Formats: sequence, C-alpha cells, structure tokens
Amino acid sequence: MESNEKIIREAYRLAEGNVLDGDGFLALFTEDGSFNDMSTSQSFRGEQIPQVLAGLARSFPDVHRELLEVHAFGDVVAVELRIQGTHLGGFPTPVGEIPPTGNRIDVPAADLWYLRDGKIERFNCYNSMSVWLDQIGVHPDFKSAVEATEPAATTA
Repeated sequence: MESNEKIIREAYRLAEGNVLDGDGFLALFTEDGSFNDMSTSQSFRGEQIPQVLAGLARSFPDVHRELLEVHAFGDVVAVELRIQGTHLGGFPTPVGEIPPTGNRIDVPAADLWYLRDGKIERFNCYNSMSVWLDQIGVHPDFKSAVEATEPAATTA
C-alpha cells in the first residue's frame, strides 16, 4: 500500500493545469468521499469532484499548486501551499462570472486530507478567498458596508 503522503502528492499532480485528470483524481477518493471548499462552505461528492477541478482550470488554465510543507500524521495529511495561475477564463460567483483579467494569482492555502484504507475520505481546502479575489481585481466595497450600518448605529 502506498504511503498517505504519496497518495496526496499524486492528487496534487492530477489537479495541475497541464495534467488535469479529474477521473484519476476522483479514483483516489473513497466511494463516500468529499471535497470541502471551506472558504465558500461548499461540499462536493462523486462526479462533482472532477467538475470542481475542471471549473478551476477553465478560470485558471495554468493552475499550479506550490507545495510548501507536507506533513503526514497517520491517516491525516496537512499541506501548506500556494495556488497559482493566470485568470484567463470567467470566474464564477453567485451573481455571475467575473470576466478574465489576465491577472496572476498566488493565493496562500492550507489543505487537510483525511484518508481511510489508502483512499481520501475527506479533503478540506482552506484558501484565502479575500486574497484570491483581490488578486483578480475584486475589491470589497467597505464604504457601502459602513454607510449601510450608520443609520442603525445612530438610532440605537
């Protein structure tokens, strides 16, 4: 049986923009395995998992994950990484797609992988969505948020 660290390194290889093997990536998961994007509170299972990889590659065809630290603790593998790529395709949001900007991203992230019997049972991806959005040119409108709360603050 392969080491858990080797299995996870293979998962990253299969998710690279120049490889992108969604079926191979999915084959590393248990039948009931999940991919959880913690920054958006979304969870994916089964055939949804390779679709997530393909969606990211549509937005960032050269997506690369630079692994900074990989630590295996029994059936848990913790990874500190940077998600990198060029915004060349629409970036989906709940209200529509952000058009491609050509901007490069270099987003800090941490992943926790939980394995069972040599297969991925749960993958929790923690990426810095605020950094990601800032790097593609989406900046929060703090002024509107402050102004929206001012009447409530003055009536209290």
